[in-house]
Parts: sequence; C-alpha cells; structure tokens
Amino acid sequence: MFPLTCDDVYERETENLICAFNFFVSNDGRLKTNWLKFTLLYLSRRMSRPLHRGFSGGGKLSGNIQDLLEDSQMKVKPEKQDFDNDKNRLSADRRSLWNPFAFMFTVSSPSKQNGPENGFIVPDSFSPVSSRKRYKLTLFLLKLSLFVIVILALSWSFWWTLSLTTASRNHTFRGYRRLQEQLVSDLWDIGELSVGASSLKETELCSLEFENYIPCFNISENLELGLTDGQEQDRHCGPTSKHNCLVLAPSGYKVPHRWPTGRDVIWIDNVKINAQEVLSSGSLTKRMMLLDEDQISFSFASSMVDDSIEDYSHQIAEMIGLRNESYLVQAGVRTVLDIGCGFGSLGAHFFQNQLLTMCIANYESSGSQVEITLERGLPAMVASFTAKKLPFPSLSFDMVHSAWDGIAWNYKDGIRLIEIDRVLRPGGYFVWTSPVANTRASVRNKDNSKVWDFVRNFAKDLCWDLLSQQDKTVVWKKPSNKDCFTSRSHGSGPSVCKVGRDVESPYYHPLEACIGGTHSKRWLPIEERPKWPSRFTLSSKELAVHGVVFDDIIEDDLNWKSAVRNYWSLLSPLIFSDHPKRPGIEDPIPPYNMVRNVLDMNAHFGGFNSALLEAGKSVWVMNVVSTTGPNHLPLILDRGFLGVLHDWCEAFPTYPRTYDLVHAEGFLSLETAKQRRCSILDVFFEIDRLLRPEGWVILRDTSSLIEAARGITARLKWEARVVEIESNSDEKLLVCQKPLIKRRSNPS
Repeated sequence: MFPLTCDDVYERETENLICAFNFFVSNDGRLKTNWLKFTLLYLSRRMSRPLHRGFSGGGKLSGNIQDLLEDSQMKVKPEKQDFDNDKNRLSADRRSLWNPFAFMFTVSSPSKQNGPENGFIVPDSFSPVSSRKRYKLTLFLLKLSLFVIVILALSWSFWWTLSLTTASRNHTFRGYRRLQEQLVSDLWDIGELSVGASSLKETELCSLEFENYIPCFNISENLELGLTDGQEQDRHCGPTSKHNCLVLAPSGYKVPHRWPTGRDVIWIDNVKINAQEVLSSGSLTKRMMLLDEDQISFSFASSMVDDSIEDYSHQIAEMIGLRNESYLVQAGVRTVLDIGCGFGSLGAHFFQNQLLTMCIANYESSGSQVEITLERGLPAMVASFTAKKLPFPSLSFDMVHSAWDGIAWNYKDGIRLIEIDRVLRPGGYFVWTSPVANTRASVRNKDNSKVWDFVRNFAKDLCWDLLSQQDKTVVWKKPSNKDCFTSRSHGSGPSVCKVGRDVESPYYHPLEACIGGTHSKRWLPIEERPKWPSRFTLSSKELAVHGVVFDDIIEDDLNWKSAVRNYWSLLSPLIFSDHPKRPGIEDPIPPYNMVRNVLDMNAHFGGFNSALLEAGKSVWVMNVVSTTGPNHLPLILDRGFLGVLHDWCEAFPTYPRTYDLVHAEGFLSLETAKQRRCSILDVFFEIDRLLRPEGWVILRDTSSLIEAARGITARLKWEARVVEIESNSDEKLLVCQKPLIKRRSNPS
C-alpha cells in the first residue's frame, strides 16, 4: 500500500480523518501509536464544536490538529513528492469503501456542495476495482493483526498465570504474589464492569426474620432434614445459608454503653428478649433485673445458683485448694470455657481477676445466652457438640465450667465428656454444677442417681481426679501425665486415639469415642506453663513446638505495637471529612474504651491481640485463623488468648451486630490466592452482619486489593477512606465505619 498525501486541507471532516489515518499507517499496514493519540485528540476537540451538515461531529480540522498534520508531513516529504503527480479524486460511489471510523458518523442528508455525496475525497489514480481490493485487503490485514495480537496476549497471560499457580504449591515468592494479586484485582474490576448497570443497583435489605438470625443454624430446616436427638442444634452450612443482603438494626436499637458500664447495663431493644420473657424466665430473674422500660441491669451481687456470683467463684477456688479466685492465675488458670454460660455473669466476674472466659451455648431464637453475653462486652459464640467437635484445638483451655446446662452427659456412652477432656489442658479443671450432683436429692430421684453414677464412674475412666464435692458442685482435675492411660485395666473406659485419628485442630469433625490430645507435642501441665501475663511471650523452647522462631515473634509483636498506635488514632470520623488527615497532637485521642469486642479475621500469631493489651486498651479479641492459611491457632491459645478456626466462606457462629471492630491484615491476599467457593463480596456481607452500627473495619493489604475492596464498601453504605502507609508503599489501609440504619417501626 502506498501512503496517501495530506498536503491539502480538504473541505470535509471525514477526508481529514482518512488523510491522517493513511499518514500514520506505515507501508506494511501496521498502525502506529501516533494514530491513536491523534484520534483521541481529534475526537476530544470535536466533541465541543457545533454540529455541521450531515455529520454528528462534522466540521473542519481545528488549528491545532491542522498544525499536527503539517508538522507530521515534514517526516514523509520525500514520499509525498513521489506521489503528488498521481493525486486525483475518486468518484462519489467509491468514497465509502474504506473508512474505519464510518460508524462514528450519521448521514442525515446529502451534501449540497459539488463533489461526492457524503464528502469523502480520495485520490483518483486507482481504478474502482483495484482500489476496492487494496482497501479491503488493508482492512483485513489490520483486523487480522489485531486479532492475532489479542490471542497471543491472552495465551501468554494464561500460560504465565498457570505457571505461577503451579509454582505456588511449593513456595510463594513476594514478587509473583504481587503479580497474582494485581491479576486478581484486574479481573475483579473487569467482572464488575461486565455486570454493567446491575452491579450498581441498590443492595437489598434483609427481611425482618434475619434481624437476629445466624446462617447455618436453621433448626426448622434441620428438623425437616430428619435431624433429631439434638443434632438439629448443630451447625449445618449449605447453599441456602448464604444471604447477600444488609441486616438492619431493630427500630429501637441504640449504640451500646462503653465498657465497663456496658458490662452491667444493656439496652433491651438491642437483643431479642422482652420484659415479659425476663419476668417469666424462672431462675433468670435471680440474676438480672429490669431497671426501666428500655434497659436491663446485671449485678454481681445477683444470684447465679443459690449464692451470689462472688461466693460461687470463691467456692470454686476453695474446692481447688486456693484461698480465693484471685489465686486461680497463680494456679495456672488463664482461659476458661463456660458451657451454657447463662448471661456471662461468671465470665464478667472472672475478667476482674485476669481470667478470660469463652461462653458457648446453642443457638436460641430469643433470649439468647450468647447474644446477651456479647452485648455485655464478654467473649461468646454459638457452639454445640451434640454430634460434632468444637472448633478448638486439643488442649486449649485451663478450665471448663458447666452449670445448670441440661446436657445429657451419659449420651452415647459419655462421648461429650470425651470432648471436654480433649479441649482441656493437662492438669486443668472441670467444674460441674448440677442438681444431679446433689447426692441427697439423687437418692430420691432414680434418674438423677443413674446419671450421677455414670458421670462419676466415667470420670475415673478418663483418669480425672475428683478433688472436691460440695452440695451441687463437683471439681475434677485432668491428669498431668499420661501414665494413667497405660496403667488402666483392659476394657475400662475409652481407648486413646491412634496417631492418625488424633487431629489437633479438627474443624467440626464428628465426635469420636477415643481420648484425644495425647500425641500432641503441646502436652504440658498448666502448673508448668508460665503464669499470666508472662504467658503471652512464649519461650524459644515453647515456640519450637509450634515451628516458630523466637525472633519472628518478637519482630511481629514490635510491628504490631507501632501499628496499634496508628490504628487507634484513626478511629475517629475525622478521617471521613472533606479534608481528611491523620489526627494530630491537637486532636483528642479516642478513649481506651473506644471499642470492646474485636474480631481479627486473620490473626497470624496473635500479635494484634498482644499489642492491644500492652497498650492498655479495654478490649478482648476473637482471634480467627482461616482454614485456608497456616494454622497458628494452637500458638495463639497457648499465649493465653482466645481464638477459633473458621472458613470464611461460611457464616461466623455469632449473632448480628456483635463486634465493635473487625480487623484483617493480609486477609484479602490470603483469600484471593486460593480457589474459593465464594466471592469476596460474600465475605464483606458477612462482615457487615457481624459489625455493630457505628462499628469500625480496618483492612491492611496490597494497594490493588485495597482499592478494589473500597468499591464494595459503597454497596454496603460504609464510610470508607484509603490511608497510605508511610513505611510500606506496597500496602494500604482501608478504614471504614458502618452507619446506624434502623428498621422502620410498624405504625400502631
């Protein structure tokens, strides 16, 4: 193909486009970058000019574009001179055979000027047939070249991504991880664009039935599936448990009181329980009282069993052999699992003595123990071990407490007691308060007497030592060594799990009728462990059990101390102002009790938890270890913290509006690097369900993933701001706050 001349300024705009296009096309037909720049410049200039006859965007070239052409002609002057002698016009019926931008113009009427009908002017040196063939051939070659380039680019990208995915099975390098995250981010953006207008539609609001609902705990659905004997209370996650809608707060919802006031007083409209339920709840009224129409007050002086909570905890300490409950820490007790915790009264009292109590109870649609305990700012989660193991590693707690639980401990030959033994550390205590344990009453009740005899004998088979029994309360101690298991007579009690079945961190595995944890390297009696607060800094020997180097923990803790100082200053609506800035010295620092319930979605070594405690913040942290990443949950629990294993493609086992702060560092990178059965959007809807109104979200991740996540926050109606990290240009913070959106009350 011979280059066309551009020495004349033609009358028609389309002529100028053709002239410019041919100038920027080399002899071999390849399109130069300059043509793209020219077209963009031309279109941007012409969009602002008035319309001329017959063409949308018609008119002559502007002065700047004409200058561009004149300057460009200097580069092809020799070629132009060779071709000037052959320059003529083609007839009007040949002017539209080749014009790659014809779709931009709309012909409204024929031109009234002399010349071709639509104003396309090209040289007349070619015959109609040969010109048409050359034009078609050029256009075909141009399209074919672009098509080949696109195919090659896509093939190379697919091959490269596949090679990276294969390499990631052995080792993950920082360089290609960043490339992979960028690829995911790009594909995410493309996906959002491909959805089009549908992605911009208003996010649906959940119906009233979801106000206090926890997915995966649908009792009525479980009953329809034929699950009975308590299995309907267990957790069952399926496709129907996913609901991507915004859960609104009740119409009377109020922001909870800050700690420690919130421990003793809660708003009644924030939980699903009413005054009538409180007054008709029997023993419930002994430990709570209704102050007025909209608040519930809890008192340590209120009765939990027959005596006050102080007397009860004092009794437990004495039965262990201690002067009072303040000495429990010195006896090696730090973490307590409270089964059927009521409303967290024991945990609230233990917290004053540096004991951390995790409350677990079945899902309850109204008057929930877990929901009210969390509303008070105390650790709790929904859990049932009727048929499945608890989501905690073996040897996790120093004490297990159960009072008035209604659990049939003789169910399936004591399989639930075996699960208690699994999560209890060597030398730990099992405290059981029940009317069944009252020997005098059991004599008159044969059923109770039968249960008591079973529990007492089965505890012996587990090698538990009966320390003391006072009225309805019994305290057992788990053995500190394993000698008892080998010295038992054959056939007495459950066997010890074999190595292959002794899974240290089961994730809702079926209950097993064998003693677990005996093969763990973490078998260490509580009296030999460092006492709190020294425990959260484990020794090199203890860390070696977890495959972690001491220097890594020290470095991780130092980094988190610095991060917490920065995080805390950001918990202010100031960052969402029109002129956002980091709060400075002149700005008030958020109070130490700004938040209480904290959820760390990707806890790593528990460094965030450690830094918050060292900074003196009045928080407790639910350290979550994702099933898709390295399992450091045993390490976290050995440091004296609370935590749980969880798959974030499933609903977290808690009620809506239960956490003040949700934190995740590297979580997006972890989740997007795996082949998941859910989207990040699903996870963000779950975060919104867990978060209290006016609660905070802090995400730290790579810049590309943070920018992509920011778009999702708009759908959730969060206030969001991306914050630069001065020490790391590859990462950013996404700080968000959830607004208070209430459900409209029905008119009476």
